[in-house]
Amino acid sequence: MRLVKPPRLRKGDLIGLISPASPPSSLAAMETGVRYLEGLGYGVKAGKHARAQRGYLAGTDAQRVADLNGMLNDPQVKAIFALRGGYGTPRLLPYVDYDAARRQPKILVGHSDLTALQLALYRRAGLVTFSGPMVASDFGKTPDPYTEEHFWRLLTSSARVGFLPNPPQQPVTGRRPGRATGRLLGGNLSLLVSGLGTAYSPSFRGALLVLEDVHEHYHRLDRMLTQLRNAGVFARIKGLVLGQFTRCTPHNPGEPYLTLEQVFDDVLSWVPGPALQGFQYGHVAQKLTVPFGLRARLDADRGTVEVLEPAVE
Repeated sequence: MRLVKPPRLRKGDLIGLISPASPPSSLAAMETGVRYLEGLGYGVKAGKHARAQRGYLAGTDAQRVADLNGMLNDPQVKAIFALRGGYGTPRLLPYVDYDAARRQPKILVGHSDLTALQLALYRRAGLVTFSGPMVASDFGKTPDPYTEEHFWRLLTSSARVGFLPNPPQQPVTGRRPGRATGRLLGGNLSLLVSGLGTAYSPSFRGALLVLEDVHEHYHRLDRMLTQLRNAGVFARIKGLVLGQFTRCTPHNPGEPYLTLEQVFDDVLSWVPGPALQGFQYGHVAQKLTVPFGLRARLDADRGTVEVLEPAVE
């Protein structure tokens, strides 16, 4: 499979906004995010159904995929940003225009439920995508400077990305020693696991697997991580990067349970290569932007993740 990188983003470019999962939590947050992007000198085009609602979904599957495919096929749109995550992106995967994504590669940014689409675009189109901030969720309030710095650097510069550093006050922890090189792949653990065994899940052979999650009980994290072992994923990767597991708790603190650290201790015994814990990405206000599909070097002894190539052309 040939890797496809999108062109870098330039001032004046048009950014398309979509809601492939749930609708924006508030119209005010969406409008604030739009003003933020326009204030930086970008044009903004919202999908026709970006604010639609059908239960916890942003409209019907047909409406949401129409917005996505419309942006993929619009030659004026240079980047596609998700307004928020939520639920429902996997329902769109059979209907995505992967040929358009390969023919007209564009920057695509999101995290959480967007993991399903990002992994599918890598599997079916070879497209590099970005786990990063979303317009209503992150830019709908005063953006965090650390988040902004690393986000715009990756999207606007065709220079080699280099190191993805945690904030100084939040160092990563080396959990298994060593160094390894592979392609960065992963995202939200529950979405990655839900796609295993489908035509939209890539091979993780030789990858540096990056994982995070939010609002999950410890026993459910244990179950999903065990599924990765039983599916042979951990045996095939070169290294593991554990991100933030935000607001994850025991199901019933009054009953016996494994702590999250105990779960991770067991998981790390299943991983043959180096591993880090505490990587600053995912469901946190301060987040790194992670370019999925790029070659990177993990050095668990030094606590670093270094991307070895540019993210955009």
